[in-house]
Amino acid sequence: MKINARKMALRILGQIDTEKEFSHIAMGQYFDQYEVDSIDRRFISHLVLGILENRMLLDFYIRKLSKLRFGKINHEIVNILRMGLYQIEFMSKVPASAAVDESVKLAKKVSQDYGKFVNGILRTFIREKDRLDLPDPRRHPSTYLSIKYSHPEWLVEKWLTQYDRAFTEALLKANNQRPDLILRVNTNKINKQTMAEKLKAAGIIFTDSELIKDAFVVKSLNELSLMTVPGFAQGEVIVQDESSMLVGILSDAEDGQTVVDVCSAPGGKATHVAQRMHNTGVVMARDLHEHKLGLITENAQKLGLTNIEVKAYNALTFDKSIEHQADLVLVDAPCSGLGIIRRKPDIKYNKSPEELDDLVELQRKILETSSEYVKDGGVLMYSTCTLNRDENEGVVEWFLEHHSKFKLDTDEMTGGIKLSKASEELLTTSGNELVRASEMVTLYPNVHGTDGFFIAKMIKVE
Repeated sequence: MKINARKMALRILGQIDTEKEFSHIAMGQYFDQYEVDSIDRRFISHLVLGILENRMLLDFYIRKLSKLRFGKINHEIVNILRMGLYQIEFMSKVPASAAVDESVKLAKKVSQDYGKFVNGILRTFIREKDRLDLPDPRRHPSTYLSIKYSHPEWLVEKWLTQYDRAFTEALLKANNQRPDLILRVNTNKINKQTMAEKLKAAGIIFTDSELIKDAFVVKSLNELSLMTVPGFAQGEVIVQDESSMLVGILSDAEDGQTVVDVCSAPGGKATHVAQRMHNTGVVMARDLHEHKLGLITENAQKLGLTNIEVKAYNALTFDKSIEHQADLVLVDAPCSGLGIIRRKPDIKYNKSPEELDDLVELQRKILETSSEYVKDGGVLMYSTCTLNRDENEGVVEWFLEHHSKFKLDTDEMTGGIKLSKASEELLTTSGNELVRASEMVTLYPNVHGTDGFFIAKMIKVE
């Protein structure tokens, strides 16, 4: 039976609201439960994610146009209005009349009166949207940016203290753009040129990464699903953002080393390091959540990696058995996730300033515990997928102040992160310039086209 795409989108939005589920999980559950063709999947995904990306702006319009106070409107009707407004404002291929008519049909299933209510608001929006002014950007810059780009005002204000106005606005705008799919080539199974030929033969549109030599930026899958991408099921490529790949490259992992990845799931960094080590040595991939460990095992098996040991373990608990045993320790710490808003737009609505403060204490404890595994001369990598200096530079600076045996591993000539020749060869010219520019690396969606990400490389002095 043909599904009603808008009706399914409405149900998914309701589930996200009531059960506080991440959008990708809620959509996955519906797509698994019902037969949804590729066209409807794309439409539903576009609609759900677009509404989440622009929810505060859409709600601003509803408040402006509704005579009924926002908090008094039936919540299902609010989501129907969001859907209608989003289609009119952002989906140029959907006729405005169709957006109105389909929204009214959905509203009438709640009540006839709400059908009239939705019809009135959407048609008024079509007539008057150019006169619905946002707050004055000069008098109220944080409020203006918050509504225009649908980010909580406290977060806008935080970034305005870290960056200038133009950079903050560019970052907010980039957070509302869909990221490309990034594929890392498993060079233990296939070389990049052969993989590129396979992708071209399948009609996939892609470019080379501007930062990582063994990575592709996919612009279009040409109607394929990820599972049917040539080489994916065979482990010749794996999905991983370039920012995350940088951790494995900057680590300078070598054959035969002992590596501990304390917060490993789903295993992108662990498998990348294991790949660099050519199935020698050992990578201890650990995570607190047992249900996530299966992802690491599955990825390792698919990639043909036999040097990964998967174990459930709490990163806060010291493991005496590996004290001072590791050549390399990876700490991809639990964080606020403010660097991956473009992948999970729900994040920006589910965080609070107080939660960020609590995370800093957790990150310090994990980094401190994990540092005890590093042998003299070994490397300690700290990374997050957030753009918050308190969780990033602040944590590293605190750690170095309290642990004199560690220092940032910097190149005397450039002042940036120190790299082996082998690691330099894995980066493009732009990638090497990025790494050489600072003793700690931060990547931004609006600058690098990657996730927002932070990396610090420390060495334990002998």
